[in-house]
Amino acid sequence: MRGHLILIEGLDRSGKTTQTQILHNAIPSSSLIKFPDRSTNIGTIINQYLTDHNFSLSDQAAHLLFSANRWELAASIEDQLQAGHTVIMDRYIYSGIAYSLAKSETSSSPEMASVEWLYAPDRGLPKPDVTIFLTLDIAEMAARKSWGEERYEQTKFQEVVKRCFLKVLDPHADPSVVIVDVNKLGIDEVASKIWTVVEERQLHQQTEVPLARLS
Repeated sequence: MRGHLILIEGLDRSGKTTQTQILHNAIPSSSLIKFPDRSTNIGTIINQYLTDHNFSLSDQAAHLLFSANRWELAASIEDQLQAGHTVIMDRYIYSGIAYSLAKSETSSSPEMASVEWLYAPDRGLPKPDVTIFLTLDIAEMAARKSWGEERYEQTKFQEVVKRCFLKVLDPHADPSVVIVDVNKLGIDEVASKIWTVVEERQLHQQTEVPLARLS
């Protein structure tokens, strides 16, 4: 028996951090992991990249750093799952792919436009049992508190990111993907929608189904 791996993805300022915390509080003995984890060796570099606009990295290097950050925590995630704990993640591989794909519109690098290249570094990582994607209108996103403080918080860029997210997260191709529209919804209303998904799929309980891998 193992715990379930629950991922909440979403656009910037869509409420991911709030909703992952609410879900963490609702499920006893659960663990909460936020990507990027800025406390690790690689995470400190990522933090500088995101917050210091004068800090320069190639698009390829930035993408691989985010992947390496996920690998830093992979063993810990698996240990917690095998111990029977539910693991809740705030962002994961799909954020990395969507943001890098969005960069491809202004990048001269062919790698940034290749989903295969972008996906490759994460092959072998634990695959979430469910991926809940929080989507909202760009105008509502930009009106939220603290918008624009970090590198990627630009309206036009986020429009492209949203399109790229919906390209890589297709519930018709992958039934583990659930899209939740959070426009005009309060925190409790969004939490209720997420909890409905958790209950319907019994994600707050342990399972005998082996942990899948990204492939």
